[in-house]
Amino acid sequence: MVTKKDKSWILQYIHENSERPLKARELAKAIGISSDQYPSFRKSIKELIQSGQLVRLKRGRIGLPEQMNLVTGTIQITRAGYGFLKKDGSEDEVFIAARNLFTAFDKDRVTVRMKTGQDFRGKPEGKIIDIIERKTTRFVGTFRKGRGYNIVVPAARNIHRDIDIIQGGANRARDGETVVVELQEWTDPNLHPEGVVVERLGMPGDPRVDMLAIIHRFELPGEFPEEVLREAHDVAADWSEEIKKRPDLTQLKCFTIDPADAKDHDDAISLERVNGNYRLGVHIADVSHFVVSGTKLDKEAFERGTSVYFPDRVIPMLPEELSNDACSLRQNQKRLAFSLLMDLNPDGDVIDYKLFPSVIKSYGKLSYDEVQELFDGKKPSPKIARLVEPLNEMRKLARILLDRRSSAGSLDFDLPEAKITLDKEGRVVEIGNRIRLEAHRLVEEFMLAANRQVALHFTRLALPTLYRVHDKPDMEKLEAFAHVVAGLGYKFPVSPNMPTLDFANFIEKMKGKPEEELINELLLRSLKKAVYQPENVGHFGLAFKHYLHFTSPIRRYPDLLVHRLLKQIKNGHYPVKLRQKLPVLLTNAGQKSSDMERRAMEAEREAVKAKQVEYMAEHVGEEYDGIISGVIGFGFFVRLEGPGAEGLVKVSSLDDDYYRFDETGYRLIGRRRGRVFRLGDRVRVGVERVGVEEKEVDLFLIQAYGEKVRTGKKKNSKKRKK
Repeated sequence: MVTKKDKSWILQYIHENSERPLKARELAKAIGISSDQYPSFRKSIKELIQSGQLVRLKRGRIGLPEQMNLVTGTIQITRAGYGFLKKDGSEDEVFIAARNLFTAFDKDRVTVRMKTGQDFRGKPEGKIIDIIERKTTRFVGTFRKGRGYNIVVPAARNIHRDIDIIQGGANRARDGETVVVELQEWTDPNLHPEGVVVERLGMPGDPRVDMLAIIHRFELPGEFPEEVLREAHDVAADWSEEIKKRPDLTQLKCFTIDPADAKDHDDAISLERVNGNYRLGVHIADVSHFVVSGTKLDKEAFERGTSVYFPDRVIPMLPEELSNDACSLRQNQKRLAFSLLMDLNPDGDVIDYKLFPSVIKSYGKLSYDEVQELFDGKKPSPKIARLVEPLNEMRKLARILLDRRSSAGSLDFDLPEAKITLDKEGRVVEIGNRIRLEAHRLVEEFMLAANRQVALHFTRLALPTLYRVHDKPDMEKLEAFAHVVAGLGYKFPVSPNMPTLDFANFIEKMKGKPEEELINELLLRSLKKAVYQPENVGHFGLAFKHYLHFTSPIRRYPDLLVHRLLKQIKNGHYPVKLRQKLPVLLTNAGQKSSDMERRAMEAEREAVKAKQVEYMAEHVGEEYDGIISGVIGFGFFVRLEGPGAEGLVKVSSLDDDYYRFDETGYRLIGRRRGRVFRLGDRVRVGVERVGVEEKEVDLFLIQAYGEKVRTGKKKNSKKRKK
């Protein structure tokens, strides 16, 4: 029976009976809430406000947002100083001008009063009137001493207010030191926010400080709590009894293929020929045996969501005693696994499969480079030599699977991945891009096939699970992309319900073009982000109707959850109690995992950028070829070939003409001579200045390829005086 304290009942009453906003006491009296029920009632009201279903007004009154031209959502603030509100339960955005941000920080949940009319881009416009919930109250920045006052300048470029340090709150920080500041108060947009220094990270220039700053800025987890480590130690101590209960696959010749320095091996593969068909085995570390639902270990893994990979460290989802030892599929050691055996015909069709917990033993710890040497025709090393036959058969099957996937329209952007080599102190020794080898593709194809087959397994049984989905792209973003590439001389025909194959064909046409990398990146940004959710809408980018993540439970929580669900299936069904709680469990796990994945990706990008800037600081005065990757009113960004860093050529450094910004064409045009700098143009530039603290690289133009005109900057052989 629904009680008067129930949130849905409160909302229903307000919708049907309340003629105006009321204070909490007035509303409680009108509904008939007793004094002993009032604390619970207040808690429900607070939760309704936090969820955006009610809004808090001046003088403590509470009302319905839709009745007062108000909306709630999450604010995203740009580097330029304005923001966009993503409305709760909607993909719609509301433009928020810088003057209307009130006291909001990026990612805060806020209440917005809608304005009449639209902004210059046709988007609805609003003004923030209240902060529902702060996303964070801790910020990383640079401590600055003043005469009689101290401030912290936030490191994040989308925080446009310095934070005043209250008297006695400096924590003995030094001028220029990188610190963590805790927000104390900010209620008046006409004043600076106030805070106290709660942690000193160190002086800029120390490579460890840069990484610590990013860890704190993105609120990444630190050391595991002692109780979690104890629990991990206990469950890792002995699993000998479990080994006796499982099918023994230790005679199957399976092996791992990973980076040479990998310590956590969560997937092994095997291949046999059976009656003219391929029997592909994908064997995944059975983390679910060790990390049991509801334990401290499980709760910690859920909160972390994923492992995070920095150039100098890994922030793991699981303690090393599990991730690098008990769960890791180590060579010549028995390990618990979840095995998927797929029989595929010569065309790559799955004609039968088995999925079950097992015991395996890896026959080899191979690296991608070693396998690639075999594929390139080099003499194999002794440990590769005994696996030549299965590796060559795997190569054939992987090519079949790749061809099938490509013909169906599966997208392959093949964007460069930074490869950064550090010394013992964490300083950059070498920087470049990782080469994507055929050995990488082999493992990718087998993991994709396994993830797809497990998703199909759940679908055939009509059992809910956590899918990895990628929804169809938004037409508005595709039209914007088409407009950009039209300026580069390429036609991208946009139409409703475009099949993935159209995108794949366009990507194929771009191969070998100077702008290939840039266009692929722009197209990827135009697509929606893949997320985890219980509703299966397919995976647009892969052109798969069914897909989930099953193959990396050591570093991804969704994979661990999928393993648990597989173990719960008995005679094609879940237990009744599990089935009842799954809708909420899967929705919450999907949202949390998606959020943690985005956080990890953003942090990893920032870490790479920090190391790229650190590297460029040692190369001031050197020249590089590059491609214009962005154009704005005061200059253009250039992505440098080799280091992959991005720098800015300011309009003020182009002294041959006055330039105007053509926003629709993404280009700068000389007013007198008509010289054009556009997105995708190849240029040669020199490194003028590097601001390590600000993460900025200033460049000067030497030459725009295809023309002889030069700026007034003097070119020298290789180095300029520092």
